[in-house]
Amino acid sequence: MKEIPIQKLTGFRFGHAQNSDALTGCSVIICEDGAVGGVEVRGGAPGTRETDALKPENLVEEVHGVFLSGGSAFGLDVANGVMKFLEEKNVGFDVQVTKVPIVSGAILFDLYPGDSNVRPDSQMGYKACIMAYSNNVFKQGSAGAGMGATVGKCLGSDYVMRGGIGSYAIELGDLQIGAVIAVNAFGDIIDPVTNQILAGVYDRSKQIFLRSDKQMLKQLEKKATNRFTGNTTIGSIMTNAKLSKSQVNKIAAIAHDGFARTIRPSHTLVDGDTLFALSTNKIETDLNVLSMLASMVVENAVMNAVKNAETAFQIPSHSNLEKCL
Repeated sequence: MKEIPIQKLTGFRFGHAQNSDALTGCSVIICEDGAVGGVEVRGGAPGTRETDALKPENLVEEVHGVFLSGGSAFGLDVANGVMKFLEEKNVGFDVQVTKVPIVSGAILFDLYPGDSNVRPDSQMGYKACIMAYSNNVFKQGSAGAGMGATVGKCLGSDYVMRGGIGSYAIELGDLQIGAVIAVNAFGDIIDPVTNQILAGVYDRSKQIFLRSDKQMLKQLEKKATNRFTGNTTIGSIMTNAKLSKSQVNKIAAIAHDGFARTIRPSHTLVDGDTLFALSTNKIETDLNVLSMLASMVVENAVMNAVKNAETAFQIPSHSNLEKCL
């Protein structure tokens, strides 16, 4: 088993577009030949598009694009740009009179700390698709849908740290599997091997992590349960494993274990945690092994997101703290 760049996943293209000044952006995953698609929504405050189409009992089998976007519900407009781009390439579900691109996606809240009046739109979605067809490296950290992401929000904006977007992919013989995750979590980001906090609720004056679980218990004792609600971790798993629509939905569900192991707490009522799963349906494999690998690539993508994030608007990042040690 070896790690590979996310761009080496056969049958998929990846691109970002962002507004660095407004701290917002979007990321796209293009599968122009179609990929069997599934999804699992675990958070209590999701913002999504075309998730019902991915249910096993429904007609459409393949997805042609997935977008991850900032901008809260405004960011759903990104889908129009992705659809326009794919239509121009004659990609989509054939309905005889035309081809309709099947584009699913999810959004996260990043209206703070950047400019809340600037949101990802169809033009930005189109630009991200153009970037997906370039030879640019898929940047991790502060890029695309992770541009304005933050984590550790139980004490509000004065204690948050920078989130971001991360990727991780592996190759095992002919089998390939990877994940792209935009991390904008309510909770702390934990390395599950060392159990160390990588980013989370942080006291900037004392330069210490305050731990979300401890702070939430204190809030309960004080009868204060108001939550800073700008959260959500969203992403997608991509593989070439041979999967049915039911199986790819199950992989999406199991891969949420990767969230649970790296985000504490995860899947809260103020998160919209959503994972898509896409398969080009080529390689026979053991589904139990694939499930384990799906969780593993999600874990590593989550950690890569915060490890590569950059300090902005005086909000510290993991790399910023490392330099101070």
